[in-house]
Amino acid sequence: QRARSQFAQAVADLAARPQSIDTLRSAGVVCLLRPLLLDVVPSIRQTTALALGRLADYDVELAEAVVKAGILPQLICSLPEENRYYKKTAAFVLRAIAKHSPQLAQAIVQCGALEMLVICLEDFDPGVKEGASWAFGYIARHNPELSQAVVDAGAVPLLVLCIQEPEIALKRIAASTLSDISKHSPELAQTVVDAGAIAYLAQMIPNPDAKLKRQVLSALSQIAKHSVELAELVVEAEIFPVVLTCLKDSDEYVKKNGATLIREIAKHTPELSQLIVNSGGVAAVVDCIGSCRGTVRLPGIMTLGYVAAHSEDLSMAVIVSKGIPPLCACLIEEHEDHIKAAAAWALGQIGRHSTEHARHVAVANVLPTLLDIFVDTNSSEDLKTKATLKNILQKCTYLPALEPLLHEAPPSIMKHIIGQFSKVLPHDSKARRLFVTTGGLKKVQEIEAEPGSLLQEYINAINNCYPEEIVR
Repeated sequence: QRARSQFAQAVADLAARPQSIDTLRSAGVVCLLRPLLLDVVPSIRQTTALALGRLADYDVELAEAVVKAGILPQLICSLPEENRYYKKTAAFVLRAIAKHSPQLAQAIVQCGALEMLVICLEDFDPGVKEGASWAFGYIARHNPELSQAVVDAGAVPLLVLCIQEPEIALKRIAASTLSDISKHSPELAQTVVDAGAIAYLAQMIPNPDAKLKRQVLSALSQIAKHSVELAELVVEAEIFPVVLTCLKDSDEYVKKNGATLIREIAKHTPELSQLIVNSGGVAAVVDCIGSCRGTVRLPGIMTLGYVAAHSEDLSMAVIVSKGIPPLCACLIEEHEDHIKAAAAWALGQIGRHSTEHARHVAVANVLPTLLDIFVDTNSSEDLKTKATLKNILQKCTYLPALEPLLHEAPPSIMKHIIGQFSKVLPHDSKARRLFVTTGGLKKVQEIEAEPGSLLQEYINAINNCYPEEIVR
C-alpha cells in the first residue's frame, strides 16, 4: 500500500512540472496509473486522479491518451459514493480533458460524465460544486451541441442556485459557465433566462469582487446579444444606471465587459439606445474611451457607432456628449487596424445623417486623418473600407475642412469632394472668393476627368461660378 501511495504521489508531483512531462509520457505513465484508480484505498484513488488531471491538463496528446486508455468510465463509476476530495479531483480531470477540443469534450459526454457532474453540483461542499461548474463550463464553451448536452443534463437550474451561494469563487465559476452556455444561440440563452438567472446576475453588478463582476457582465452580454426580447429582459432587471459604474472600474476587464454589455443592448433598436442615452450611458462610454487604451476601448467605440446609426437625434446625442474627440484620438493613438476601423466606422455613422452632423465631424479635423489611413498602403482592406470618408462626404458642406483634401485625395474620393464644392459654391460668394485665394480652383483645373463623366459635370459646375478669365 505504501509503495502504491508513494508511486501515485510521485507521479502527481512530477506531473505538476512541465519539464518532467515528456519523460512521463515516454514511460507510458497513463497506463501505469489506470489500475490505481480502482484501488481499495481512497487516498490512492484520489492522488491517482490528481496525477491524471495534471497530465491531461498539460497537453492535448496526454488528454487523448487518458480517454483512449478507457479511464473515464473508471473515474466516474463510483463517484456518488466517493468523498469530497475525490469528487473535486475527478471534476478537475474532466475539465482538463474537455478544455482541449470539442472531440474530447464529446468523449466526456458519451461516457455519461454529465449525470455524475450534476450529482456533484448538488453536493453540500462548495469546492465540489465549484469543480463541477468549472467542468460544465469547459464542455459548454465549444459549440451549441455540447452546450445543449449540458442543458439537457439539468445543469442550468443548479448553476443558478450556485450563483446564490455565499462563496465568491463558486459564484464566479457558475456565472462564467452560464455565460458559456448562453453565448451560442437564442434558444440556449433562453434556457438560462427561464431558470431565473438574469435577476440574480443583475444583483451582483455592484459586488466589489472584480473577477465576479467580469463574469456577471459577460453572462448578461451573452444573453442580451441574441435578440431584442432578450436584451429587453436584461434591461428590465434594472441594470441601468448601476452598470455605468463598471465603466469607471479600476479593473480593465470589468470596464471592457461593462462596455460590451451596453453595446449588445444598444445595437438592437433605437428605443434601447434611447434608454442608454437617457440614463447617461453615452457620456459614461465617452469617458471610458478617453480613459483607457487598446482593445478595452473597442466595445465603447462600437457602442457610439450603434447608437449614432439608429437616428439623427441619437447621433446628435453622441455629438452633444462630446463623442467625436475620443473617436478621433483612437484613429491617431491606436496601432491595431481593427480598433482604427471601428473608430472610422463610428465617425461615419455619426456624420452620415445631415449636413449639421457631417459639419461636427469635419470641424474636429478628422477628415485628413481618415484620408491618410485610406491612402496608406499598410492599412488593411477592412480599415480602408471603413475609412472611405464617403458617408461623411456625402453630407459635408463645410468647405474649410474639405479644401485640404483636394491636394491629396485619390480619384475615388476626389469625386465626392468636388461634388460637395459644386453644390455649395454657386450659392456662397465668400466661399467662392476663398476657393480662388487658397488655390482650390487651380487644383480643380489640374484634375483630368473623362468627358461626360459625373466628375466632369461637377468641375463644369464649379467653373461656371467664375468669370472665364479667372478660370483660365
